[in-house]
Amino acid sequence: MQRLAIFLYGVFAYVLFLAVFGYMAAFLLQLLVPKAINDPGLAAPGGLFGASVVNVALIAFFGLLHSLLARDWMKEKLYAILPRAAERSTYVVQSSLCLALAMWLWQPMDMTLWSLAGPSQIVPFATFALGAAIVLWSTFLIDHFELFGLRQSWTHLRGTPMPTPEFKTPALYRIVRHPMQLGIIILLFSTPQLTVGHLLFAGSMTAYIFVGLYFEERALLRMFGARYAAYQRNVPFLFPRLVRRNARQPRKAEF
Repeated sequence: MQRLAIFLYGVFAYVLFLAVFGYMAAFLLQLLVPKAINDPGLAAPGGLFGASVVNVALIAFFGLLHSLLARDWMKEKLYAILPRAAERSTYVVQSSLCLALAMWLWQPMDMTLWSLAGPSQIVPFATFALGAAIVLWSTFLIDHFELFGLRQSWTHLRGTPMPTPEFKTPALYRIVRHPMQLGIIILLFSTPQLTVGHLLFAGSMTAYIFVGLYFEERALLRMFGARYAAYQRNVPFLFPRLVRRNARQPRKAEF
């Protein structure tokens, strides 16, 4: 019964992630959602300054928990109170809920920096779709279902061990070390209407991505040692080189 409960919890975590990520896409593009990024909400005191304080605090809270629960020492603490098979699903749940909270309480800062209309809107919508496709493709190039906790709960249900982490560099991972995060940055800034609030959301999330990747790279070096160090030397961090060098060292994403 416990194994079935953990599996159902994993399914719940995955569905929750899909719902929140889908909502975030509509939230950023201001499409068919009750609360989009520039829609009015509960007004923060202090005008523009008060709104910026609230918004930065929301992203900081999301980033703190997201990064904290990804650390190895915190995982060991979680294993003392959670089944190991449920740890990744719990990480996915808390990340999804914190992101949902940030969108729900986000304060509009509607000073417009650019606004596109008519056929010109095709460009930001196309780049947003490109970013989303890079994110999705990147997850499947490594292990989509392990990344979001489903594989852990499924193998636990079946009573089989998790496979040993492999170090690999398929497709996009030969171009940049973190294509998933590159895709996220692309979609964050792809909008037909860029307001100060949208810029703050995209900029704050991008800053967190760089902080999170700093810790992830350290964890990958501990896990894979010289092989990852060689991979770092051969493959750029986040943005592709105009002239590529061959790199065959592997990789496993944790962020």
